[in-house]
Amino acid sequence: MTDVVRLYAKVVVGASVILIGLVGLVLGDKSLFGILNIDIAEDVIHLLTGGLLLYAGFARDLRVTRAIVGGIGIAYLVIGLLSFSQPKLSGLVPSGYEVVLDNLIHLTLGVLGMVVSFFVGARRTAADR
Repeated sequence: MTDVVRLYAKVVVGASVILIGLVGLVLGDKSLFGILNIDIAEDVIHLLTGGLLLYAGFARDLRVTRAIVGGIGIAYLVIGLLSFSQPKLSGLVPSGYEVVLDNLIHLTLGVLGMVVSFFVGARRTAADR
């Protein structure tokens, strides 16, 4: 089960979020196919969180991996929830979010990160330490 947490950090979210950040930087401050908001600030955050998750996926200590995946999961969940009431997140993101898709992505990543971090293979074994 420890491989699930590391795989999630490396591929499912880490590499995917980095790819989203890179595509966003290439497109600039535009909307991706009119359905997903792209902002420079958000792209930088995606690159940073994706890089941190990728690092966590290769970390030797599973506790570090779980802490990073859970922490970023909580952050994405909070962003997703706040975005419903404050689409521009108090000016952090200049053009605001497309309510449906952006919020669903952040909420999904938040919930998945927390589930993977706190519940998948939560029982420690000698191999995990």
